[in-house]
Amino acid sequence: MVRWLRFNSLALVLFAGFVVFIVLQSVFGWQVRNEQLQTAGQAADSYGHYLSTGHFGEAVTENWESEFLQMGTYVLLTAYLVQKGSPESKPLRQKDRPEDKPENAKPGSPKLSKATGLARTVYANSLSIVLLGLFGLSFAVHLLTGTAEYNEERALEQQAGPVTVWQFLGMPDFWFQSLQNWQSEFLAVGALVVLSIFLRQHGSPQSKPVTAPHHQTGE
Repeated sequence: MVRWLRFNSLALVLFAGFVVFIVLQSVFGWQVRNEQLQTAGQAADSYGHYLSTGHFGEAVTENWESEFLQMGTYVLLTAYLVQKGSPESKPLRQKDRPEDKPENAKPGSPKLSKATGLARTVYANSLSIVLLGLFGLSFAVHLLTGTAEYNEERALEQQAGPVTVWQFLGMPDFWFQSLQNWQSEFLAVGALVVLSIFLRQHGSPQSKPVTAPHHQTGE
C-alpha cells in the first residue's frame, strides 16, 4: 500500500486538491447565491439545490473549458512546434521518435501501439483528441449552464423573457466569460515555456537540470 501511494502520489495530491477546492467553491458560491436571492426578496436555496443551478455549473465549467483547451492545444502544438532552450520543447531537429513506430514496439507496449491504419493513428493522437474532446464537452455544458444562470438573473431582476441557448451563444456575456479564461491559460503556458529557458527548479521534469546551458532544448 505504501509503495502504491508513493508511485501514485502526484495524481493523488492533484485530485485531492481538486476535490477540496471544488467543495469549497460550492460552499462559498452557495453563500454568494443566497445573498443575491435575499437581496431580490427570494427564499434562500438549499445547498443540494444550489449544486444544480446555473450559478454553480457555469462557474465550474467555464474554468474546466479553458483548462482542457490549454492542455489539449499545448500537447498538440508541442508535437509540431519548437522553442529553442525550453525543456517544454522537443529537440529542435527531431521530427519523429523511432520508438513511436509500430515495428519498434516492445513486449510491454500497449496493444494499440502495435496496430496499423486508423486504429494506430487514433491511438497515436489519443491524448490531444481526448483533451480537446473534454474541452468541447466543457464548452457545451458551460453554454447550457451559462444560459440557465443568465435567465435566472433576468428572472431575479424581473426582466421579461428568457433567452435561448443559441441566443446566449451570440451574446457578449458568454464570450466574455470564456475569453477571460482562455487568454490567461495561453499566457501561463507561454510564460512557462519561456521562463524555463533561463530558470530552474531542482527535481522537476518541467525544468532542465540546474547545470544545463540556457540554449539546451528538451531531450
